[in-house]
Amino acid sequence: MLECVVNISEGRRTTVVDAIAASAGGCLLDLHVDADHNRAVLTMAADVDGDLEEAVRWVASHAVAAIDLSGHAGAHPRLGAVDVVPFVALGSTPFVHAVEARNRFATWAAAELELPVFLYGPERPLPEVRRRAFVDLAPDAGPAAPHPTAGAVCAGAREVLVAYNLWLAPGVDPSVARAVAAAVRGPGVRALGLDVGGRAQVSTNLIDPLHVGPALVYDAVAARADVERAELVGLAPAAVVDAVDPRRRVELDVDPARTIEARLAARRCR
Repeated sequence: MLECVVNISEGRRTTVVDAIAASAGGCLLDLHVDADHNRAVLTMAADVDGDLEEAVRWVASHAVAAIDLSGHAGAHPRLGAVDVVPFVALGSTPFVHAVEARNRFATWAAAELELPVFLYGPERPLPEVRRRAFVDLAPDAGPAAPHPTAGAVCAGAREVLVAYNLWLAPGVDPSVARAVAAAVRGPGVRALGLDVGGRAQVSTNLIDPLHVGPALVYDAVAARADVERAELVGLAPAAVVDAVDPRRRVELDVDPARTIEARLAARRCR
């Protein structure tokens, strides 16, 4: 089983997002839309020999046709209209399948969509790509310069992670979010402090969520600033949710129904 969590740089035009999501077909497990970030996250999955790669190509094609970065504004950093395309090997699936799917997508996106493609995963982490792209890092495939309307794409092969946002209390200055993000950032947590529509947010990726999960990160942020609410972006592995004290699941915005396994089981029952 392979998962692909496609991040597109559109979260305000709902008809556009819905049309792009529809192109994912039966592979779509979850759609998370954020107007302030101006971003949508499509969680997709299928068997290794299933339709996932074709569905990802349809999503990318529709997004490139519909999104023009020249007029784009949003809180989340971005390199492209189809910003991040990470493939993830689920369960006992060998990691090499994710790498191979990533490489096939990169070759296709460079040739068919004329996009510069930066690879991440075994070669380098995603934050390094964002920092170095078109500065001292050339694309791994495709044109040397950004596409005029669609920018570039970061194609990845990675382990399962959890995208998790902590909204700080109203009135907290975004500079506090930046300081908190720097304090909680570490081997298991990537963190950014953002100004999201005038509100302070600590946006994190939990890259080792079985050891550094939502509760630990929430508490680390809350120890340094007042937290208004938590926000799970997309889905989490069942093991991560199961590790959370049931009495804290509402506070931490995690739920057994919002796991990869639950969505896969529901889809198979249709």
